[in-house]
Amino acid sequence: MSDTWEIYALKYADRSGRTRNESFLFDDNHSAPHDMDYFIWLLKNGSRTVLIDTGYDSKEGIARQRPVTEEPAELLKRFGVQPDTIDTIIVTHLHYDHAGNLNSFPNARFHLQEQEMSYATGPCMCHDVLKYPFTGEHVCDMVRHLFAGRVVFHRGSGQVAPGIEVHLLGGHSRGLQCVRVNTNRGNVVLASDASHYYENFLTGKAFPIVVDMEDMLSGFNRLKTLATSIDHIIPGHDPLVRQHYPAVFGDDDSIVRLDVEPISTVVR
Repeated sequence: MSDTWEIYALKYADRSGRTRNESFLFDDNHSAPHDMDYFIWLLKNGSRTVLIDTGYDSKEGIARQRPVTEEPAELLKRFGVQPDTIDTIIVTHLHYDHAGNLNSFPNARFHLQEQEMSYATGPCMCHDVLKYPFTGEHVCDMVRHLFAGRVVFHRGSGQVAPGIEVHLLGGHSRGLQCVRVNTNRGNVVLASDASHYYENFLTGKAFPIVVDMEDMLSGFNRLKTLATSIDHIIPGHDPLVRQHYPAVFGDDDSIVRLDVEPISTVVR
């Protein structure tokens, strides 16, 4: 198997009506509109596929008033990928929008940081403000998969497959990990929520949901050292991703390809 991968970002939900105070601390333009996209990411290498995060389903979307535009499993089927054929899933962290739908992948092993499981099942969950981004049933699902022998833990940095590495950054969640992927254009870093938007890591503005501010700010710099260039960092929720990279299926930009040269470069 080659260690060079294709990368696809699949948007399964979005949220309009947000304002910048929900995205950045200490922002002067706090009341301006600021939309959010929700993605999962698919890595392809010949016949092998690796999934990064599992999104959330329509039931969760209704409960949190963040409707799903297309179920993640349906997005995967556009590639001819059936959920039960996926054997490797990287879960960047256990927040509701990254770790729902775990039971839709019955043959997968889940790659997770040790610290994330400890955080999501420990005393920090006694605090409502820290517990809010988690859904208890999702966390319980991961515990069940652990007891079924289907969870692979990482402590810091580790290799998931040739050309795919995870790196612990923390900040937004105690065990948040980014994913570095070797591609034909260099090392692309899928930041997930280590940087929700380009603006987070480019300007050093922290996202308001944070468990460790120092880790979050240090993580912005770590992303830059892991990626081949600034243009190789992919934030986890920025609608601009769909403008910077080409759509896979014609005019439908809900799926874009990230291992090719961007259509436009990041404004620094």
